[in-house]
Amino acid sequence: MSIDAPIEALLETFRSHRRFLVTSHARPDGDAIGSVLAMAEILDQLGREATVVLLDEIPAIYRTLPGLERIVHVADVREVEPDMAVPAIVLECDGTPRTGLAGLDGRYLVNIDHHASGRQFGSVNWIDENACAVAAMVYRIAVAANVEIIPSMATCLYTAVISDTGSFTYPSTSAETFAMAHDLAAHGANPSQIARDIYFSNPESKIRLLGTALSNLRTDGPVAWSWVTTLDMDRAGAGAEDCEGVVNYLISIAGVESAVFLRELPTLDRYRLSIRSKGKVDVAQVAEVFGGGGHRSASGCTLDGPLTVATERILNQLRTGLC
Repeated sequence: MSIDAPIEALLETFRSHRRFLVTSHARPDGDAIGSVLAMAEILDQLGREATVVLLDEIPAIYRTLPGLERIVHVADVREVEPDMAVPAIVLECDGTPRTGLAGLDGRYLVNIDHHASGRQFGSVNWIDENACAVAAMVYRIAVAANVEIIPSMATCLYTAVISDTGSFTYPSTSAETFAMAHDLAAHGANPSQIARDIYFSNPESKIRLLGTALSNLRTDGPVAWSWVTTLDMDRAGAGAEDCEGVVNYLISIAGVESAVFLRELPTLDRYRLSIRSKGKVDVAQVAEVFGGGGHRSASGCTLDGPLTVATERILNQLRTGLC
């Protein structure tokens, strides 16, 4: 089997070093968490040492994933790996600032990403915006490295794929995606249990906050939007992770082509935006206007307030994209 040049470069890096840091972006989602854990297992099987570091805690719906105990949460990777000669594998980031971690710059960096907004910031770079998830790229590494896809690895990768494809609904989903999902299930991933863990294990606070967000729903032709404030979140006893997925309810409305959900941040009158599209609008380009990024159909950015100003700025961009 021939191996793609980027993967061969990665395997050569794995052969050339004994220890690695493995990390991904701040506020990790299913793809980030599942992928770093699977990557660590690949390195384990290759006889390498892997230290997995993430800045933020794991959202509740992913806390059943195998291997979570190996994730270290620190703000500076030098606390766990002071040797700057140890390379870092950075998954799903457009640069080291996206991790929120200090101590990465100056290291040999392996950059693996699937976002359209990806940047070649590493010593080794593999960016494939056609990949349905960064987990799909990690899966290809596992196959090329001829490691055994054990049940724990399969579970992490399947979880990452199902979460980053919107349960196989985003345009990046292909026949290859389903072939990979089939193989992961054959190697021990339990699709029904994983779906229950992700979609039927929500805390009450998330459902209460969803009610508030839906009560704030506004539509204007093909555009829908909603928001929650920090006061709304306090009343629901909710945290940032409880806002995940709210925007999917907005984009599910018949006739709506693009949607945005705004979450007020605790300080500085700023708002975190989750943006979705059914395909007519490239929301990755919209997000990039404001310093964000992501995929054509799912992206995000942060805007200064007040709320009315932030809302009008993003809506103007979405309406322009629909023209």
